[in-house]
Amino acid sequence: MKAAIYEQFGPPEVLQVREVAKPTPKDKQVLIRLYASTVTVEDAQSRAVRGPNGFSLPKNPILGWYLAGEIEAVGKDVTNFLPGEQVYGSSGPFNLSAHAEYICLSENAPLVPKPEHISYGQAAAIPNGGLTSLPFLRDKGNVQPGQKVLINGASGAVGTSAVQLARHFGAEVTGVCSTANLELVKSLGAHHVIDYTKEDFTRNGQTYDIIYDTVGKVSFSRSERSLNPKGVYLNTVPMMEDIFHIIGSKFKNGKKARLCATGLLPDRKKMKYMKYLNELVKSGELKAVIDRVYPLEQIAEAHRYVETGHKRGNVVITVADDHKN
Repeated sequence: MKAAIYEQFGPPEVLQVREVAKPTPKDKQVLIRLYASTVTVEDAQSRAVRGPNGFSLPKNPILGWYLAGEIEAVGKDVTNFLPGEQVYGSSGPFNLSAHAEYICLSENAPLVPKPEHISYGQAAAIPNGGLTSLPFLRDKGNVQPGQKVLINGASGAVGTSAVQLARHFGAEVTGVCSTANLELVKSLGAHHVIDYTKEDFTRNGQTYDIIYDTVGKVSFSRSERSLNPKGVYLNTVPMMEDIFHIIGSKFKNGKKARLCATGLLPDRKKMKYMKYLNELVKSGELKAVIDRVYPLEQIAEAHRYVETGHKRGNVVITVADDHKN
């Protein structure tokens, strides 16, 4: 099978599409023929920097967390899936391997049936932002109808999901993004938009019940005056100073700073989130936002674009014929 692999850390050029052995499912695994996956910021970081995927050499040479495809075969003890089922979900930060034509995953991996009305590419784009923003907003932020929620980085993969989810929960949503993305964020349900190139939301006098920084650009201390007396600050990429606020605010009754390591959640929790997200997808309340689509052979270019920091929503990789995506 074809797969995008890297054997050393470095720039996008270290990625090469090669023929590698097709995996065989174990007794409790499913073999998925992949039609689409995504390139995330985490993928680019794992490729460029030593860390979770190894220090001397990459532990897993095939990146990719989020995927959509069709079950091709199942192990002899599998009871959750049948060959031919169309699914999408996450392989997780330790399995990775979604930038390939095939992948083997546990039958208990966070995989759900793909709704017929969306493409494989759209399906692959749902879990990245959804699996991050749902736990942050619903569980850590406890967002309630009528609350004022500000989403910083509202046009990215996580931000576009956050805007839609906050609106679904009945919040009054303000999205912060660049000039070019104002209309996109409005179209996703934001009641108000702020152009960060022209206005600093921390200085405009407005206050919010929840401030959710999806891009790690605004610290708790800078955001604190924009929070209501019992407001909650959420950040997917907390700065060092935020860690102290997260720990300290547990023991205070006022403004809170909270973190959720969504990528490290166990599969059983991710499955619950995927089922919830899938219902929103089926009802039309949650839609994928796709900026660019690249074939697997151009994955280095996809990484290069993600690293610009200016993608709108998701960057999708196709690993099959166009009519499947």
